Amino acid sequence: QVQLVESGGGSVQAGGSLRLSCAASGRTFSRYALGWFRQAPGKEREFVAAITWTGGPYYADSVKGRFTISRDNAQNTVLLQMNSLKPEDTAVYYCAAAGSSWSLDSQRMYDYWGQGTQVTVSS
Repeated sequence: QVQLVESGGGSVQAGGSLRLSCAASGRTFSRYALGWFRQAPGKEREFVAAITWTGGPYYADSVKGRFTISRDNAQNTVLLQMNSLKPEDTAVYYCAAAGSSWSLDSQRMYDYWGQGTQVTVSS
């Protein structure tokens, strides 16, 4: 069982930065792949970034070069550093944990989800 709690959301102007953090409980944290998804109003939830248990990162094309995902297994946390934010990045961001490292851009692969944190980017 893994419980996930996101933090670090907020409001920022376009071009600014935010860092999201996801704290996880559970002694097997290091064995999970971790991902970030987001859902904007009126849209489906979409993949943002993921990191395997060995640290290999994956990104959606829309955030590549602007967002960085990292994990600290000792602290049971996964971070999403978001730079050069755009108004279209506005969404609720969710942290998720998957028991395997296959198809990490698919929501179906994730077993546990956090409650989400709001990110608002104004123009």
